[in-house]
Amino acid sequence: MHAQTLSEKILSAKSGASVRAGDIVLASVDLAYSHDGNRPLAMDQLAEMGAARVWDRERYILVLDHYPSPSQAVASTHTRLRAFAREQGIRLYDVGDGISHVVLPEKGHMAPGDLVIGSDSHTCTSGALGAFATGVGSTDMAAVMATGKIWLRVPETILVQCHGAFRRGVGAKDLALEIARILGADGATYQTIEYAGAVIDNLGMEGRFTIANMAIEVGAKAGLIATDEVTRAWLEPRVGSRYRQVKADEGASYARVVDIDVGVLRPKVARPHNVDNVVDAASLRDVPVHQVVIGTCNAARIGDLAEAARILRGRKVAPGVKLVVTPPSRDVLTDAIAQGVLSTLVEAGAVLGVPGCSGCVGGCNFAIPDAGQNVLTTANRNFKGRLGNPDAFLYLASPATAAYSALAGRIVDPHEAMP
Repeated sequence: MHAQTLSEKILSAKSGASVRAGDIVLASVDLAYSHDGNRPLAMDQLAEMGAARVWDRERYILVLDHYPSPSQAVASTHTRLRAFAREQGIRLYDVGDGISHVVLPEKGHMAPGDLVIGSDSHTCTSGALGAFATGVGSTDMAAVMATGKIWLRVPETILVQCHGAFRRGVGAKDLALEIARILGADGATYQTIEYAGAVIDNLGMEGRFTIANMAIEVGAKAGLIATDEVTRAWLEPRVGSRYRQVKADEGASYARVVDIDVGVLRPKVARPHNVDNVVDAASLRDVPVHQVVIGTCNAARIGDLAEAARILRGRKVAPGVKLVVTPPSRDVLTDAIAQGVLSTLVEAGAVLGVPGCSGCVGGCNFAIPDAGQNVLTTANRNFKGRLGNPDAFLYLASPATAAYSALAGRIVDPHEAMP
């Protein structure tokens, strides 16, 4: 057998054959999930296919995360999805439980080496656990729901090796933005990114999720991190004996190798309206900020919220700035309450969103900015109209950059602001 990348190794196991990049495989799915943002499209297409039941009620999950403050039409969609879950006997995470890409790993629904299919592009987040996790459209999802199988072309792989150590004020989100700058918004189209090197080895799981989550922002099919002791410690209480090590083979063939010296990295910001329009935060110090969002499935887990709280403790956001904080899951919310993080953020002036996608997509009808306003957000996307107003301007940044900027009313480089 030839030396294999992580993608080749996982898809070989799921298809029962030794595969290489470029091969077409019919692979067995370990977990599939959909959310309310897709409406019931996959459900309708499942019925059109003549399938009465999902292939495995333990392996398909519904999550109501995109519309936590529903309109009448969305409320009807939620009613249909809840009814479908009852009829099928499948798990449903309801409004307020949080974002699918955060909740499902937290609850132990996936493990290293799994093939995970979601009806959302940010399904790639779970690649941080060593799972091949990718998003598909509603028709493909309906086929998975009916059969538990999916056709895939085995992707080529880009190896991104990250060396050195973060300087003060720099973290995983800054690295994710730097990778987007280097690769470009379509620089990894239908490829896998493997993230490796000492920096990745030393990152906790929250930082790894942040980086894997943005693989799709450069067009990647998946973003994978090999398993190690960090993965094991995070997963053991969640999946128990399902944990196994997944690593690429020595001598595996890569389409491209990118080396990044993280030691020279400064805090980054992606300017409107492209994720790869990345510059040093310090170069934008004169840009005013009208709204700051700390939320989404990218960089708002408990460590991110705690970092923002440390910066904001005993202080108030600048006059005229709206600070929105949305924990991405109920577990993160309860942890933030227990640790006093939430009270610190609220005392600083934060407006809270329901755990879910509030503050990320305009369809939530929450945190929609006015025309001409600048929004600094810890989200993963800043294209025109993403937050519900095509005449607003979205800047992507880390939780530290967001917190310091909320205090100043303008974009701030945390490295310069730290005492």
